[in-house]
Amino acid sequence: MAKLTGFMDYTRKTSTDVPPLERIENFNEFHIWLSREEQQTQAARCMDCGVPFCQAGMMIGGMASGDVIALVNYMNQILVELVKLANLIVQVSKALACAGRVQAVLDTKPGMEFPAELTGNVPAEKAGDAVCFDHVSLTYKGAGAPSLSDISFTAKRGQTIGVIGGTGSAKSSLVQLIPRLYDAETGIVSVGGVDVRDYDLDVLRHEVSMVLQKNVLFSGTILDNLRWGNENASEEECIRVAKLACADEFIERFPDKYNTWIEQGGSNVSGGQKQRLTIARALLRKPKVLILDDSTSAVDTATDAKIRKAFREEIPGTTKIIIAQRISSVQDADRILVLDNGQINGLGTHEELLKNNAIYQEVYSSQTQGGGDFDKQGGEQ
Repeated sequence: MAKLTGFMDYTRKTSTDVPPLERIENFNEFHIWLSREEQQTQAARCMDCGVPFCQAGMMIGGMASGDVIALVNYMNQILVELVKLANLIVQVSKALACAGRVQAVLDTKPGMEFPAELTGNVPAEKAGDAVCFDHVSLTYKGAGAPSLSDISFTAKRGQTIGVIGGTGSAKSSLVQLIPRLYDAETGIVSVGGVDVRDYDLDVLRHEVSMVLQKNVLFSGTILDNLRWGNENASEEECIRVAKLACADEFIERFPDKYNTWIEQGGSNVSGGQKQRLTIARALLRKPKVLILDDSTSAVDTATDAKIRKAFREEIPGTTKIIIAQRISSVQDADRILVLDNGQINGLGTHEELLKNNAIYQEVYSSQTQGGGDFDKQGGEQ
């Protein structure tokens, strides 16, 4: 008969009913002797209250209570090890798949060939040319229409060339042809009067430094990050280029100054600070051609003006190609290139374009009146 509490109405027999001397003689001293029927009854009661066997019957189905507990423990241990084995198999499978993808990258052969040394000769009439585009067109693989069409212009040594245009006008594609990140489909791109296809890769990339809009900093000190541009640079050289990029202003405010630790990706500095550090890093290579691909977009206009002034005064012999959305960033350039849908829409000085280029006039008017940038629609360049 069950009680309201859920326990069976049964008078439990305990070991106190057996004298101690008799209990010592019992083979299983934890259990008093019970008949088979009493063992089953008390075992059922113990199982009903959740206490495993306590002083219930010694044998249930031929198995002692301790054997059941041991069996459960062994099964748990075996299950844990099986789970570990399953996880190991999954990790090994992932590792093999990753190794296959890495190996595929390592086995990839470059689509461009670079000569072992500079093979071209500089024609006398091009000795003063820093960068020259001669009827250049570019079509990306798989693209239906060309990204650049019949681009021709020349940048002399020491000149500053501004490049401006809306989203999809191929501004970044244009400058990526200079360090030969891509090859032109037709036409010739020359650096220093020599076709870029005649350059050794290391020589070309030393001549041309490029600062992207999406900057990359590595974990290490500020000096460590700057020396990616030139690993043999002294601290004085690093400080000099930092001043040119107006990075010295915020570096000096750090407690550890140039030994300040930069987290992976530059997560502990602002976007404008990252851009100035990467500009300084590019200057440390002492390039003949410096390309800024919208790399002052996160910098305020006053600092942007300081950087451009430092470029004019401190590195007059370096050719600067500046891509920007703000006209204020390029209006002091020797010449400004206006791109529209991969074609040159205008080329001239700030004053000339204000007179004869409709796109430039519209953008200048919108920015001076409303403060907007060139591209009102946003998106990738």
